[in-house]
Amino acid sequence: MESQSQKDSLHRASSECTNPSCFFCSMNEQDLSLRKAKLARCFREMPQRDDQEHVLVLRGIWNIAMTQPDDPEFPSLGIFECMGKLIQRAVKDRQWLLRDQNIYIPYYAAHIIGSYTMNKVQFAEKAVNSNAVLPLIELLRGKISWVEQRVAVRSLGHLASHATTFEAIAEHEVEIIKLAMEISCNCIKTVYRRFVGVKDSKRVKYHSDLLTTGLGDLEIENRKAEEWASQLQCWSLYLLNCFACKGRSLNLICNKHFLKELCGMWGGLANCASPGGIGCIRTLCDFKAGRESLANSKEVMEILCNTSRSSDDWQYMAIDCLLLLLKDTDTRYIVIHAAASSLADLVELRSLKERKKVGEAITQALLQDYHKIKYGDLKLSSQDAERALKETWDLMVERRKREELMSEEELRERKDLVGMLKQEGNKKFWSGQIEKAVTTYTKALDLCPLKMRKERIVLYSNRGQSYLLLHNAEAVISDTTRALCLSSTASPHRKSLWRRAQAYDMKRVS
Repeated sequence: MESQSQKDSLHRASSECTNPSCFFCSMNEQDLSLRKAKLARCFREMPQRDDQEHVLVLRGIWNIAMTQPDDPEFPSLGIFECMGKLIQRAVKDRQWLLRDQNIYIPYYAAHIIGSYTMNKVQFAEKAVNSNAVLPLIELLRGKISWVEQRVAVRSLGHLASHATTFEAIAEHEVEIIKLAMEISCNCIKTVYRRFVGVKDSKRVKYHSDLLTTGLGDLEIENRKAEEWASQLQCWSLYLLNCFACKGRSLNLICNKHFLKELCGMWGGLANCASPGGIGCIRTLCDFKAGRESLANSKEVMEILCNTSRSSDDWQYMAIDCLLLLLKDTDTRYIVIHAAASSLADLVELRSLKERKKVGEAITQALLQDYHKIKYGDLKLSSQDAERALKETWDLMVERRKREELMSEEELRERKDLVGMLKQEGNKKFWSGQIEKAVTTYTKALDLCPLKMRKERIVLYSNRGQSYLLLHNAEAVISDTTRALCLSSTASPHRKSLWRRAQAYDMKRVS
């Protein structure tokens, strides 16, 4: 099979081309005004013509759109109307779609629209005015296959991201949101069922060719298909987030089942434009209806708590969500019951990514009205939550005050005593007296001055290891998280990372 560049060269070299609407001849025209006129005619006539070179032409345009998405030439000459009509023809005329290599046309056409509308709002406006939205929605409905859905949802996401073209997408709001929700939930299974899980000989050939440009083996095909499935999910979430950011259709997006599914959609990190599942949850936290739905979902709260005490790249986002839910008086006490114990482990976290004083923000949110609890004016129904708030108050307020009044001599005495207790705890641990080791490490932590961060890291981590042997996963996660908060985010305490991972595995198994 000849490569595209070889075919292009042969076509350009041909002196016998008599087609006045030939794309390649138009591109070779030296006179700028004639070139534009010929290209405009080419784009105008292409959807009506039957030409075996359509796919070759679209691949050439796709390459240009991918490498030069901000070039105004093609958008100014009718490229969007041309691509929209080609998609419509593919959807309506099955016989034409299956002729020659026309099956490739809707994929490239939708991809071209998405590439040109990615950055330039004026290009997006041209696409909308050229009636490109409805053809893309047809592909989003799955009229052809998941491969075309992927590029259609990408294009619609770009159009929805621009303020001046959002409403053109919002005219089909309910259907688009329902389709994007369905795709994001099912696309991984769909791609496996229709491609990855299918025998090589029975796979749709043009899918294989698009995935690897016809040059990859089975392993590369599978890997690429999984990558595309992830992208399909990411772009569906991006499209949903465009509506959520404006507070649109929250009654649909905040569906209880969907929120539960959303928690598991952690893709998107490789694509900086995608919010991922937790990014959508963070967006919902900006709205009263969103906060209420999230706070009342046990599954969402559990995932946010687990992610806040993790080394996941979304950790800061999970903490953000919990803080926003705590600040709302209508959701505060629901969240306190669910998240106080998790957040109490993070109060000494100094920085996270570019954010400073994260622990202080958490402390303030937790202790916002602690005086009501302390003096009996407010009673929490959860003893664990009340205990977590009291521990936070004692650690971050009372203990700080006491230690500020300590003399240097008293601090040295404390340091010596802590060292002795740590050694004693280690001896009990290695002799198999695990519960006694926990008690000793606890005494050492109660006495250890807050400024002795390195010593406290080791004590928390050692007690976490003891709890691991006692199969107390929650206590392990708590202690190792506290150790990691005290260590540097750039160089986290490795033993604590490993022990926390083991504890999360223990929870999943149980």
